[in-house]
Amino acid sequence: MKFRWPPLPRGGYLVGLAPVVVVPCPDLQGVSVAVPLVQLTRDHPPAGGQPDRGGAGAPVVPLVRKPSWLKVRAPGGPSYLKIQAMMRTLGLHTVCEEARCPNIGECWEHKAATFMILGDVCTRNCAYCAVSHGTPKAFDPAEPARLAEAVEQMGLEHVVITSVDRDDLPNGGAEAFAACVTEIHRRLPDSSVEVLIPDFKGSEPALQIVMDAKPDILNHNLETAERLYRLARPGGRYDRALRLLANARAMDAMALTKSGIILGMGEEWDEVLTAMRDLRRSDVNILTLGQYLRPSDGHLPVVRYYTPAEFDELREVGLDMGFSHVESSPLTRSSYHAWDQARAARPGARSVAATRPVAATASHEELC
Repeated sequence: MKFRWPPLPRGGYLVGLAPVVVVPCPDLQGVSVAVPLVQLTRDHPPAGGQPDRGGAGAPVVPLVRKPSWLKVRAPGGPSYLKIQAMMRTLGLHTVCEEARCPNIGECWEHKAATFMILGDVCTRNCAYCAVSHGTPKAFDPAEPARLAEAVEQMGLEHVVITSVDRDDLPNGGAEAFAACVTEIHRRLPDSSVEVLIPDFKGSEPALQIVMDAKPDILNHNLETAERLYRLARPGGRYDRALRLLANARAMDAMALTKSGIILGMGEEWDEVLTAMRDLRRSDVNILTLGQYLRPSDGHLPVVRYYTPAEFDELREVGLDMGFSHVESSPLTRSSYHAWDQARAARPGARSVAATRPVAATASHEELC
């Protein structure tokens, strides 16, 4: 996959240049097409930060510098170092590190982390994702016990577990998720568990294995607009992700479902709203919206940075659509403030943030 800038059209001009990506055409063997990464329905907001309502605008020129609202402190506090040492001792991984989450310093200082099971090598290669891809190691059946030991040592009340994609395993690693949920519930029956799962290639039996373990929240990220799926997430399918979320609700009506969208890869404003509506049609309870941050020059470029005001607007739109809770800000990641999300989405339910710390942080430019 190569990134290049489009040539000047003959007999005309471009109001604003936007990057295109050359990708293989799935219907014509040996033929590649240039896919534009532009937003057609919104210009950059004016200096005051409010988005322009003036109709279709020019393609957005990608910004070189990150806006000030995306700057965070470098990690390195005492809790950060303690959690890092414990993960190494127990041979565990966190998506906070593997996905280069911008919130790692904040969350680890609050003794919060998202555990990543099934290794740190993914069998897929999404164009926005910082996690390594290739051939993963064999499944370690002792990992659920080690993870539960870490949760017990940290005294966590809300735990978030995710994984790399493991298309090499018969059920995509569903048994590992189920074993982790079961072992945590056995050791800490009052703790709630959230799982951020891959799509299991659409396998309903694999999803059923996870749901039978009774996670409190089932999360699967939609990630982007349908138009960009083959470009950004070639191993996934837009409709398959929506179907998985709908099936999870059908399998256990008491469990909350959750999904996230990352913004800034070239989607149009109306496409964001369409994706949000599609998630509501799949009966998703919790929605997260955050800014895409390019992990390296080899990943998809950032086409545009959304302002905090636009994220605020999308939060209100999501609540009006019927989501129980919407976490929307430039630095929001899939499990950012997950304990608050769980509490807000289930009115009257037991608080998951009152007495003990939680395990939750980032996950979005990272996993499928």
